Parts: sequence; C-alpha cells; structure tokens
Amino acid sequence: MTIIERASSGDFEHICALDETVHTGAPRRRFIGEACAQGRIAVARVDDTVRGFVIFDESFFDQFFVRLLLVHPDFRRRGLATALMRAAELDCQTGKLFTSTNQSNLPMQRLCERLGFVKSGYVENLDEGDPELIYVKMLAQVPPLNNEN
Repeated sequence: MTIIERASSGDFEHICALDETVHTGAPRRRFIGEACAQGRIAVARVDDTVRGFVIFDESFFDQFFVRLLLVHPDFRRRGLATALMRAAELDCQTGKLFTSTNQSNLPMQRLCERLGFVKSGYVENLDEGDPELIYVKMLAQVPPLNNEN
C-alpha cells in the first residue's frame, strides 16, 4: 500500500538514507533537514517504508518550486513520482508551479510533460554540457485569504 503524506521529523534519517542511495557527491543532509523542519517535504511510503520524496519551497523568484524529486530505483515506474508531484501541486500557494531537470534526464522531462508542465526556459553552465531545463505548470489561481480589494 502506498501513502503520500507530509514528512515528519522521524522521517529525516530515512529520507537522507534514500537520498544517499542515488545521489553521489556531497551529502544534502543540511538541506533535507531544513526542508523537513519547514514542512516542505512530502514522502511516498510503500508498506510503511519511505521509498520516495519531494522537496518544494518558494525559492524560485517567490514562486513555488519543486527542488528535488527522488524515488528509489526499485520503486520507479509505479506512480510514486506522479503522486509526489501532485502532492506538491496541492501545497502550491501560487498560480504557477516550477521545477527543473537536466537536459539529459529524459524520464523527468517525460514526467513533466505528462503532468502538464511546459518548458519555460533553460540555464547553461550549471552542469558542464548538460543545461538545466525549467518547467512550469499553470495552476488554478489561489484566492486571497481575506476579501480585501
């Protein structure tokens, strides 16, 4: 059974361990810890074990941005990434949700296109020879919290 929910502080070590199984290089524990403390992580649990997560915030020009989406390799192609991206959409407080991926990451590009994201631009020189593609999805406008005009 798969459950998508907001990460709790007890999920921190599990999220970091999952991140370390697929991400080589400098650890992202501090980044993950801050996101967890701010309630900016949703996790996908399969049989009570964290098998994927998404981190989102308002770091991209004050717009909601999916900063990191990760699913354990053994659990890919089972709908977890789609469910996690939908969770980020539900948390989005603006009319636009942005994300990005390397030009070489064809599975993420296909996911974005399947979920209704469109290319919005690109950034050169982040990863040598592999531009970062920016995607946006236009969402329903969120009404203001009060009725002031």
